Amino acid sequence: MSRTPRTDNKLFIGVDPGKKGGIAFIHPDLNYYEACPMPETRNQVYKLLQELKTKYAATLIAAVELVHSMPKQGVASTFTFGKGCGEVLGVLTALEAVIHEPTPQAWKKVMMAGTDKSKDAAIQVAENLFPDIQLVPKGCRVPNDGMAEALLLAEWCRRQYR
Repeated sequence: MSRTPRTDNKLFIGVDPGKKGGIAFIHPDLNYYEACPMPETRNQVYKLLQELKTKYAATLIAAVELVHSMPKQGVASTFTFGKGCGEVLGVLTALEAVIHEPTPQAWKKVMMAGTDKSKDAAIQVAENLFPDIQLVPKGCRVPNDGMAEALLLAEWCRRQYR
């Protein structure tokens, strides 16, 4: 017997794009959250998000940080970064996710009020909001700020679009 997914079952996804970025998700009904470093390939991104969508039979509501090139950033690195962002957006589109692209200023204003909005502040805020979260990936010694920012983006998305 097949099970029809609930139309109100939402899984909130946060994506901090880039090689050192992260992907996080929050399932509010189950009070469950998780974050991981950005997968290395678009196939790994697709597999991760497709498995989450299937496992939770949920509509994906995603916040992908709206990014742009930075001054003094090389042409090749800018192109690679933009390509990676486009791949993430393509994967989310293929999975029929609802996609929001907040600027860093918009989501940080809400999620990191009263801080200096730095990477270290993102780690601290994420650990305060999600005390059980593990932000130190296997084989590393320090917390991954991309995972922290992805988790804060997912929470921003949950607060905005519940």
